[in-house]
Amino acid sequence: MAVNDDEIIKRRLLYEGDGGNDDKRINSLLKTCIRWCNSSESPEENSLGFERMMATLTQCEHTMEKSLLVYNMNTREQENYNQLNQQIEAKIEEAREKISECKNELSQAKRIRKNRQEYDALARVIQQHPDRQDTMKQLQGLDKDVSSLEEQKKSLEQKLDLRRKQFHVLIAAIHELENILDEDETKEEGAEKMDTN
Repeated sequence: MAVNDDEIIKRRLLYEGDGGNDDKRINSLLKTCIRWCNSSESPEENSLGFERMMATLTQCEHTMEKSLLVYNMNTREQENYNQLNQQIEAKIEEAREKISECKNELSQAKRIRKNRQEYDALARVIQQHPDRQDTMKQLQGLDKDVSSLEEQKKSLEQKLDLRRKQFHVLIAAIHELENILDEDETKEEGAEKMDTN
């Protein structure tokens, strides 16, 4: 039952709005007007009835003007809210664009930072090694050392070759000497045998 009463009250409020009982007032005014037109009362009572009707009519007009003002105000407020909504949407879109730009700037900054870190790492590695001029000087010094060592090698190989030849001559002389000694020994033995005979 309470639900039905609530629904009835809601419907009445929807129908009547802020004017509250305007329909009843108009119906009452209409009935009063008909009674006033059909009545055969004294002029004072007619005047009093007329004043009542005018007061009721003024109340209805006042309520109608008030409702019209509220309607106009609501319309303006709705337009204002629509403009605010558009402004907010525009600001949201601007914020999205700024966020997108900031994301791009952030990714670019990250890439630059990464490149700088790689550059710094490469620079540290490069600084650990001598520069090109020092390396070229070292290479030239090493080339001189190599050519000097090659000359020493040739000189030593020539000496070694000479010593080999000398050693061969010496060995050949030793063999020759051994042969001579062996021949002398054989001759002496042959001479001793002859002497003993």
